[in-house]
Amino acid sequence: MVTETDTKVVAETRENFGKGFARRLRAAGKIPAVIYGHGTTPVHVALPGHQVALLIRRANAVLELELDGTQQLTLVKDVQKDPVHQIIEHIDLLVVKKGEKIQVDVPVTVIGEPAAGTVATQDANTVLLEVEATHIPERIELDVEGLEDGTHVTAADLVLPKGAALVVDADTLIVAVAVPVDTLEAEAEIAEADAEIAAEQSEEAQEAKEDESE
Repeated sequence: MVTETDTKVVAETRENFGKGFARRLRAAGKIPAVIYGHGTTPVHVALPGHQVALLIRRANAVLELELDGTQQLTLVKDVQKDPVHQIIEHIDLLVVKKGEKIQVDVPVTVIGEPAAGTVATQDANTVLLEVEATHIPERIELDVEGLEDGTHVTAADLVLPKGAALVVDADTLIVAVAVPVDTLEAEAEIAEADAEIAAEQSEEAQEAKEDESE
């Protein structure tokens, strides 16, 4: 059974190009791809569709390619999909080396619940990190449990895995905690209504006082 942990992929070199050939490849359950980087000549390959579709569910997937009897580590840099049917049309693979530092956008996942009556609005869904090619974190978790209104969490506040370093500006806003605007508006309306009632009561009291004095 193929799983998302089976990163060893057998690739086939392809000599034919064009949309027609690409369609025939996809019909045969394969995905057209190109391998580039490290000063090498781009190599056009075909990948097993089902296995690779599972692997790329994870951001920044690294594939251990076997191509013509040689092993090659590659990072999935770009996945092109049909906008309507979401069929994978093409994949760009970047050659990487073990121990090499690379820059990648890593997803930020917000967990926990902020203080009662507030919401945590995520301003940045990813953060640019420098990490080892073979130790790319699947995601960075940001715990907002109990955070109060007005709290701003920046990139500098993220807990990064060992060996990872921020590339993005440390002051980049990731999450802001605040009372929802509709709640503030509702509170303002209530306060305004209370003020009107108080004014009416004061006016009625004044009129009653004037009647008594007459």
